[in-house]
Amino acid sequence: MPPRNLLHSIALGAFATLTHPFAFAAKAASAAASSLGRAARRFIGSGAAKVDSAQWTPELLKRLEWRRFEELCAAYFEALGFRADLAGAGADGDVAINLYKQGSKSASIVVQCQPWNAHHVGIKPVRELRGAMTSGNVGEGVLVTSGKFTKEARDFAGKEGVSLIDGTDLAAKLAALVPEKALALYRLATQGDFQTPTCPSCAIKMISRKSTAHGRRYWGCRNYPACKHTFFEAL
Repeated sequence: MPPRNLLHSIALGAFATLTHPFAFAAKAASAAASSLGRAARRFIGSGAAKVDSAQWTPELLKRLEWRRFEELCAAYFEALGFRADLAGAGADGDVAINLYKQGSKSASIVVQCQPWNAHHVGIKPVRELRGAMTSGNVGEGVLVTSGKFTKEARDFAGKEGVSLIDGTDLAAKLAALVPEKALALYRLATQGDFQTPTCPSCAIKMISRKSTAHGRRYWGCRNYPACKHTFFEAL
């Protein structure tokens, strides 16, 4: 079974009217910290006060570039009442979002994200998250993906105190938030260019390139050759 405390927080957060402002601050490697909480707060009250729940779909979540997906996940947990901190930068699932209960100095939950995953997420990322929980002395962990999890991953997670949220689950949880919060997060997720990936090293949007050797298209950093970071996902 998933951790009781986390499920209780999610259940309450989906239907409670939250009074504290978003405070999410995204910390990117080699870049100054930027507050997405303030950006999300600016969306509240602008335009319609409701969001169509049909707008939140697993297909939309799969289209979000890795950085935007992580930012959305962090903002969602803040909507449940946690303080969220991105503990690193990267697009391979090893970035932790540390969640703090209000007033606490120590993280109570660690979250890791698996964006862009067209396949079922297996047991390896769950094992890695369990290791991060142990090394950080954190009792609860959450693995979020825009895709699905294998049965093996779910079985292992159930034994190790790890909660799994797949794309269908996340879309439903976002749609279940009070309309004001759901609208703010939808606008946060879809503002501007939300599909072109961000370079984890340079914190800038990448560009589409084509391999001269195999003709395969990929994402490359604009700072090439100084930065050689590439992605072959989500083209």
